[in-house]
Amino acid sequence: MAHNPVIWFEIYVQDMGRAKKFYETMLEVKLSKLNTPDEMWSFPMQMDQVGAGGALVRMGGVEPGGSTIVYFACADCAVEMARAEKQGARIHKRKTSIGEYGFISLLYDTEGNMIGLHSLQ
Repeated sequence: MAHNPVIWFEIYVQDMGRAKKFYETMLEVKLSKLNTPDEMWSFPMQMDQVGAGGALVRMGGVEPGGSTIVYFACADCAVEMARAEKQGARIHKRKTSIGEYGFISLLYDTEGNMIGLHSLQ
């Protein structure tokens, strides 16, 4: 494989307005409506940048088969985590070092999906 293995992700929601506001506020981005049969709003993306890294992980408190975690890149994951918490997120793991690979935070969004935040500082 000559590229990173993940090319697209979908986070399923029940309340689009609530979920859209949560992600736009937490990440300070504007989502764009896609012209599809289903209601879809995309995160900002660069069409010429394909793929994202990924890994298999064993982590306490997260059982296999229960979820896939999407990590959003941040300058400092504690900043986005604080914004998420103000929007109603439930924090699972506050900013934690992962050694030479930086830091992560884990939280549940307003729809109950676990997501991750990653930063190098």
